[in-house]
Amino acid sequence: MRVLLVGGGGREHALALGLAADPAVSQLIAAPGNPGIAAVAELRAVDANDPAAVAALAVETGVDLVVIGPEAPLVAGVADAVRAKGIAVFGPSAEAARLEGSKTFAKDVMTAAGVPTARAHTCTDPESTGRALDEFGAPYVVKNDGLAAGKGVVVTDDRAAALRHAQECGRVVVEEYLAGPEVSLFVVTDGEAAVPLLPAQDFKRIGDGDTGPNTGGMGAYAPLPWAPPGLVDEVMRDVVHPTLAELRRRGAPFAGLLYVGLAMTAAGPRVIEFNARFGDPETQVVLALLETPLAGLLHAAATGTLAAHPPLRWRDGAAVTVVLASAGYPGTPRTGDVITGGDRPGIIHAGTARRADDGALLSAGGRVLCGTATGPDLAAARDAAYALVGGVELAGAQYRTDIAAAAVEGRIRIPG
Repeated sequence: MRVLLVGGGGREHALALGLAADPAVSQLIAAPGNPGIAAVAELRAVDANDPAAVAALAVETGVDLVVIGPEAPLVAGVADAVRAKGIAVFGPSAEAARLEGSKTFAKDVMTAAGVPTARAHTCTDPESTGRALDEFGAPYVVKNDGLAAGKGVVVTDDRAAALRHAQECGRVVVEEYLAGPEVSLFVVTDGEAAVPLLPAQDFKRIGDGDTGPNTGGMGAYAPLPWAPPGLVDEVMRDVVHPTLAELRRRGAPFAGLLYVGLAMTAAGPRVIEFNARFGDPETQVVLALLETPLAGLLHAAATGTLAAHPPLRWRDGAAVTVVLASAGYPGTPRTGDVITGGDRPGIIHAGTARRADDGALLSAGGRVLCGTATGPDLAAARDAAYALVGGVELAGAQYRTDIAAAAVEGRIRIPG
């Protein structure tokens, strides 16, 4: 099987490692890829958000499967353009990707499907935003209605700050706050059949103890030792299958990766958000534990044959990833700094580049690298991940020191 992977971040490096390890994959091409992905795939230049360009590359390379990593190409209709060429693609249509591209659309789908989620209002002016903030009270939750690379959400006790964020975004969804630990559940689906992966937890804020502004994600771990035993079955029954059925009813079946972001509240799991692709950095830990060949699983979803796919197999133990970010992130990141120790096994590249004259590895984004490790238990995996990050040198680098700490120490509690 020849596979084209679209994207060039940490999620795509993790996907590339999984795809390259599948014996069924004879050739892996990544566009545009990154220096880490270059170790396991042939890199091709392409504008990942240009549907015609990606479809043309898929035809030119004669691939059997296209895997789209980031959300922006999906919302732009890249999957539709590839499918129109008769090539199997893992990733939803632009219409189905509106689950991530528009928070308002996602809320409408959830309401129609009876999915448990937070009460919310869509607001486009300061007056309606102020009314919604007052209705729900603090902590205030304000979400950019469109794509914002994981940084469009503000959760604050400061009403003025909530109003400022709404004004900067223009169109927002104001929600009631959901109290409880968060869970990320990935579901592979062909639009009808749906197969859950291991639940994971990520860390959105830049600082230890969940302080500072939101980021795209500073680390993750799986599995979740504190999660209720029936959680996945409950979410599949109450969230995933009703959502897929509602999208089919609307003529926009969702085939690809449905990311369900949950809050474990006193009233049970409640959906915080949907994404239309693998989450980053949760992909790094979930795929590190997946024993089932990845390309075969994604191809089954892309070709409508997921119901016939064998049950998934998982490795024992746990996985932890710790993100190393550049100075200035999540604001304006500093780039162009030399990285040493970034080419070892277990280091996932997210925002890196090679210097043309000498091949030195440079920082080229906000989230630069992440150390991803497995172990017989969560504590061992955590120690190994931090050992990887500790071996990287990058001027001004930031990383959290508390990834998975509360889970290792048994400090996570579900309200009620």
